[in-house]
Amino acid sequence: MGPAGDGPERRGSAVIVGASLSGLMTALALSRAGVDVTMLERVDSFPRTGASLGSVHEGLLERITGRKRSDQDATAYGPSSAPVQTWTAVHRRLRAAVDADPHIELRHSTFVESVGHDTHAAWATTADGEVFRGDVLIGADGHRSVVRRSVSPDKPDATFAGYVLWIGLTDESAIPSRHRWPLDMDILSNRGSYLFGYPLPGRDGAAVPGTRQLGWGWFDASRNELLRTTGCVVGDVVHHSLASADIPETTLRQLAAEAGELWPALWRDAIFDCVDRHAVIGTPIAEYVPDRLVNGRLALVGDAAHVPTPMTGSGFGASLDDAEAIAASIAAGVRGSEVAQGLRTYENKRLGVVQAMVRSGQQFSRAFAGQAA
Repeated sequence: MGPAGDGPERRGSAVIVGASLSGLMTALALSRAGVDVTMLERVDSFPRTGASLGSVHEGLLERITGRKRSDQDATAYGPSSAPVQTWTAVHRRLRAAVDADPHIELRHSTFVESVGHDTHAAWATTADGEVFRGDVLIGADGHRSVVRRSVSPDKPDATFAGYVLWIGLTDESAIPSRHRWPLDMDILSNRGSYLFGYPLPGRDGAAVPGTRQLGWGWFDASRNELLRTTGCVVGDVVHHSLASADIPETTLRQLAAEAGELWPALWRDAIFDCVDRHAVIGTPIAEYVPDRLVNGRLALVGDAAHVPTPMTGSGFGASLDDAEAIAASIAAGVRGSEVAQGLRTYENKRLGVVQAMVRSGQQFSRAFAGQAA
């Protein structure tokens, strides 16, 4: 991805459903290919999260955004050398690039109810009855994608992988000073459980000792019944995460007790702090192996297209590859009949790759979930 500027001659229009990471990256890639973009996002703003992204270095962010890092970016997004970036910081960086692009319009609080297409156009219809049309429509609306229902109606849902990922984020000030600060991600296992722990910049983006943060993610296959009784998982489909306020006190105390037995002192204390503050989120893990990525003028990218377990560590990179591949495939223009061929080229390039990626993670999921059955 090169600098946006005025870019090439404008060649057509696209509607993107979803403004998470994959949607923002796809919008930027399409704009640079000469396609005007309208983005539709159901939420007004994304909440701050302790979720992390590894290997998102400064050169990669410059490639995606087409913008070099400024002094203001250093304050807003954290150090370029950080081994792990927060999802929130990367999203803010991508969002700033989208806001600066005159060929991208982003509409929040826009709930897409259905999508459609014919030989001439594609469109999204909102819950308010508003219709947005473009030459192509791309679903970047996550693992519960609305667009996927029209691209792959015989296989619309991602399925529950059989375990939950508990996530927490704590400030350095809450951690006893005797602990040595980690330089990189810790990947730990004990008695069949797995924990990822990672250092993060502080809330202001600076990695100044005393103001930094620790994030952690704990894979747990022993509490699936809780996910079902709270409606997070219905049948084989993940419906939503388990908010901190909805986690029973007994479950939090059990997690604290288990943390004391399983994990080293630094991560144990980080988990204790999150439990004490009721600042834990439970995310049921979903997986989706696609049979197709395209239907006429409709296409899928990111978690709408393929959902791997976080254990693969490949979600962000795959979404970026989707964004660049779909932009390259339709760069010749999207107004005429060549759009369908361009999208088929995209599917031919990406489908086998992402199928293999998700299936590789399923090997872990089946073994991990199976041991707790």
